[in-house]
Amino acid sequence: MFKTIVLALDGSDGSKAAIPFARDLAHRDNSKLVVAHVEEEVVGKGGGPIHATEDEIQAEIRKIAEELSDESIYTLMELSSVMLGGPARAITAIADKVDADLIVCGTRGHSAAGSLLVGSVAQKLLHLAHRPVLVVPETATPSADGAAAQSRKAGVSA
Repeated sequence: MFKTIVLALDGSDGSKAAIPFARDLAHRDNSKLVVAHVEEEVVGKGGGPIHATEDEIQAEIRKIAEELSDESIYTLMELSSVMLGGPARAITAIADKVDADLIVCGTRGHSAAGSLLVGSVAQKLLHLAHRPVLVVPETATPSADGAAAQSRKAGVSA
């Protein structure tokens, strides 16, 4: 049973694919769901940070958290920002802070070669996190009897 689940969202379609799986697991186990978002600050010309559409992304993620809460899921938001080290370390720190039993995240659908060159937050989470990580492909769809059944097939169990 998962008491606390961290759902890592960055606003991409790949990360949103993880929402139904985290929602179904939270319903199944009556878990607290912590929606985590990490803002990656990029230094622009002149040394100041660039926030490309970050306000819109955060507003969308807040709306998702509200919708999950409206579905009778105890939902919290954790926001963080990083300039160095990448979002995986910050997500791991959030999971440690809330003592999460599981981290759920999506992928961006990189090919194997592309992800070797670029790397991905999901891959880094698998290496950094000291707790289970459920990585949901962008093309995954929950089964009719819920994502929890699919996660059991994938080897994630309570």
